[in-house]
Order: sequence, then structure tokens, then C-alpha cells
Amino acid sequence: MRRKINGWKAGVLKGRFLHMRCVAHIVNLVVSDGLKIVNESITRVRQAVRFIKQSPSRLVRFKKCVVEEKINSKKLLCLDVSTRWNSIFLMLDAALVFEYAFERYSEEDPHYVIELNEREGKGCPTSEDWETVRRFSEFLQVFYDLTLRVSGSLHVTSNLFFHELVSVAVLLKDLMTNDDVEMCLMATKMKEKYDKYWDDPEKMNMLIFIAVVLDPRYKLDYVEWMLIEIYDSKHAFVLVNNLKESLNALYEEYHGSSGDVIREEVSSSMDSSQFSPKQKKLQVLKSKYKKHKCEKDGEAKIELDNYLEEETEEECENFDILGWWKFNSARFPTIGRMARDILAVPISTVASESAFNTGGRVLDPFRSSLTLRVVEGLVCAQNWLRSSPFPNIEECLQEVEDLEEDLRNMTIGGQNPDLVELD
Repeated sequence: MRRKINGWKAGVLKGRFLHMRCVAHIVNLVVSDGLKIVNESITRVRQAVRFIKQSPSRLVRFKKCVVEEKINSKKLLCLDVSTRWNSIFLMLDAALVFEYAFERYSEEDPHYVIELNEREGKGCPTSEDWETVRRFSEFLQVFYDLTLRVSGSLHVTSNLFFHELVSVAVLLKDLMTNDDVEMCLMATKMKEKYDKYWDDPEKMNMLIFIAVVLDPRYKLDYVEWMLIEIYDSKHAFVLVNNLKESLNALYEEYHGSSGDVIREEVSSSMDSSQFSPKQKKLQVLKSKYKKHKCEKDGEAKIELDNYLEEETEEECENFDILGWWKFNSARFPTIGRMARDILAVPISTVASESAFNTGGRVLDPFRSSLTLRVVEGLVCAQNWLRSSPFPNIEECLQEVEDLEEDLRNMTIGGQNPDLVELD
């Protein structure tokens, strides 16, 4: 692809930044390596959840325990799936909410204790197990939230990943010195996979750093300081030098092609019915003169320096980076075109749902007889349903449940729900 694009003379810096590794896929590999080490506490919680979900009567008794413990939550118990690492987090996150309900259930159902003692894990979850599971769940939530953020398709993601990279590096570094041997061993395995993709400066795409430089809340100083904090001095020195070299080379590339942009803008702004060919040539020459005057005065050469030396914008959660560049592109025309292209780069090529899949997209034995036409129809139907402007069925059910709850409260309060006018 790089050779083709360079042949068309349409590549930037001869396609140096063409290859961007999918961040969600790398996070998936990092977490999967760590999950190969699963301690007994997680096994006991899994067996407890499996015991409850094996029988409808057990679920009814468990819900009674939830009510008696006054646990107010809409979460439901769920089992993990071997091909999805996020299912372990979701299982533990839900089970932790019902910790006291599990303890009460063990007192009311003698078979619970007897059967769990015979299963893998050898026993019911203890208070120490729940504490271990809580730490493990908090650890996994960092990667769960990271994958959701970087896999977004309706907002800019290229300027977000560097912050996630820093937070993961700091988290793994702290856990590698943890007193918990299993957590330490898991973090060590994950750090090995992490370093395979994000430790060699020569293999890292500089766009993930340049995108943060183009974020007016941070800029170059922030990126340099963070690189020095998370990498050793040798790696940080090489990364900072590569970043500066790439940033300057990219700026020169865009600045050098500004003449073509001027010609395109002039030609698009002039109607052939209003200007003669002679007048069009004159307008192009005037545009070239303006560019020449800017270069002569030294304004174009210091545009990048002016941007980097300006005060950073105040950091806020709902900062609109695209809106900022739309408003300030007149002051920084070359950097504005860089931001337009770089901020449009997605750092993940997969949706959040498929990012958690560790088994690959395969037809299972129960669906192996489907024809190609039926499989194609299923995939297309799923795509159309997900992209539909109408709310999905889960959202509709949630609204119906909320409405029924409101009507029930009105009935208890003495009002007749048939007389209530609903919007």
C-alpha cells in the first residue's frame, strides 16, 4: 500500500506514518496474557455464581437473600466466557455487589457449602477471597474502560491514547512491586507483552504523540515530561528526539504543499462565469505573492513555534478539540491542516464488542452448516440494526420497567394510574 500511494505521489513523508497498530487489539493481547494466571479466589467466586445460576429455585432463594440484605442494584449475576476477557470483569463486578447475599445464602442452603467444597476451588468464597476479587476487578476495570474509550467511532480518539498509555504503564509498574505475589506475577506478564509493542522507539508510530502535541491543552512540553516519567532515560531520549524530528518533518511537508492548497482554494472560490482565464492566473499569482511575503517576513517559519509557545488551554472534560481548531485555523493555517488529518486517524479498527473476543470470529459447530448467503444476511442484518437511529430493544425494555415502577408507586400512594396523563 505504501508503494502504491507513493507512486501516486499522495503520501505524506513517503508513507512513514501509514501503519498504525490497532490499540484495542494490543490491549486485548496484553490482558489475555495476564489472565492466564487466575488465582483461587476468582475460581471460588465463579463456582459460587455457577451454583446459583444452575437452578431457578436457587435464583429465587438468592433474590430473597438480596432483599433481606437490602441490596439495591439492578445488576444480575453472570458467568464468564472463555473467549471474552471482559466477561471475567463483568462477572466479578456483578458478584461483588451481592457479596453479603452470598454469605446469607450459605447460611440458608446447606447444599451450597457441601457442593462447593467438592468443586474446583474447594470451598465458599471467604472475606479474604472477596477482597482479592475486589482488587482484581478494579485492576481489570482500567483496561475495560480503556478499550471502550479508544474504540469510539463518534469522537476523536487519536489524542486520547497517549494518556491511556501513561496510566497503564504507571499501573503495571506499581503492581510489579506489589506484595500480592499473584498480582505481581500477572502484572509482570502483561508488562512483557506491553513492552513488545510500546517499548521500542523505532517501532512506535509518532502520530500517537503528535496528536497530543496538537491538543492545545497539553502540547510538546507535556508529552516530553510524560515520556521521561514512564520510560528510562535512554528510551525517553530517543523517543523525544524522534518526536521532534517527526513533528518538524511533518510541518515542513504540510508547509511545502501549501501552494497546492492555495491553488485549490483559489480555483474553487472562482466561478468560471465571473473570471476570465487571464484573471484566474492573476489571482493565483497574487496568492503566491502573499505566501512569498509571509516567508520573507519570517511569519510562516515560526508558526509552529508560536503555537507551542502559547499558553495551553484550560483542561476540561467536554473540551471540543475540533471546534478549537476550526476557530484557530486562521491563525495557524499549516498546523490546522495537520490537525485536520491527524485527529481524523482512528487508533482502533474494531468495535468495542469485538475487541474483547480472544477466540476469533469463527462459526461454532452448531452453526457450521449455514450457507454463505445466510451468514452474509446475518452479518448485514446485525450491522443495519446496530446503525439504526431507533433505540435498541434493551433501552425500550428499561423504559418500560421504569414506567411500570412509577405506576406501581402511584398506585401505592393512592392514585389511580388510569387517570394519570402520560407524555
